[in-house]
Amino acid sequence: MPTPEAAAIAADLRTAMGKLLRRVKHEDRIPLGQAAVLGSLDRNGAMTTSDLAVDQRVRPQSMARAVGLLMEQDLITRRPHPTDGRKSLVELTDAGRAALEAERGRRPGWLAQAIEAELTDEERELLARSAELLERLATR
Repeated sequence: MPTPEAAAIAADLRTAMGKLLRRVKHEDRIPLGQAAVLGSLDRNGAMTTSDLAVDQRVRPQSMARAVGLLMEQDLITRRPHPTDGRKSLVELTDAGRAALEAERGRRPGWLAQAIEAELTDEERELLARSAELLERLATR
């Protein structure tokens, strides 16, 4: 059972992260879930839809829908699995890689400007340390 202090921190953090995520999402051109799929394919190479679902911690049906939307936009393509004829692999197209790079360039732009404009040097150092802690919590 978490302590009252940890529960309060968790609630405040969840609220702040939600607000920040909605604000950053406003800057996005590719929906967050689809961008996450493109990013996973960029980092990991070709994957099955099932492996993508596990990687992104979503249901296979949800991943199939995201894959379909990305295929409609020609951002990803399918090819037969080299060792299992029942499966196919999903991979980035050149257009998908370009869209991902553009999105990656755009995303930190607004946030970086806000960090520079709103935070002191000391607060920026604290935020950098906090990012490491958040990453650690996210991988738990």
